[in-house]
Amino acid sequence: MHQETCELTTTHRCQTIDVMPQIQRFLAGCGPTHSGILLVFSPHTTAGVMINEKTDPHVRQDILDHMQRLVPADSGFTHAEGNSDAHIKTMLTGVSVQIPVVSGRPLLGTWQTVYFIDYDGPRKRELLLTFLRKGE
Repeated sequence: MHQETCELTTTHRCQTIDVMPQIQRFLAGCGPTHSGILLVFSPHTTAGVMINEKTDPHVRQDILDHMQRLVPADSGFTHAEGNSDAHIKTMLTGVSVQIPVVSGRPLLGTWQTVYFIDYDGPRKRELLLTFLRKGE
């Protein structure tokens, strides 16, 4: 098992960050011939992880816009911190994804990438990457 924590900084309340550069750098450190499973995990209750379209940036904005319509920030929530919408959006997105890795490369579709998605920024955040080698 190989594990690393990546630090991320968001600049908006709701924002997506393509974390494939961090994932590729991490996997390169695990060795080019290794195969297994990569777990990408957000240890936050107001930020998640998703796999989605990487080519058209409008898709990411559409996701953020639709989540805002689904769970508006001003819905009269009772949570004292005022970020209940972010907790619910994170629950809908999920906080982790698992990706097969073969010969050191993540097996994603042609149009896919991995995004960290913050619903309660701007903040400094962490993303935990864990690689489990085949046979461990």
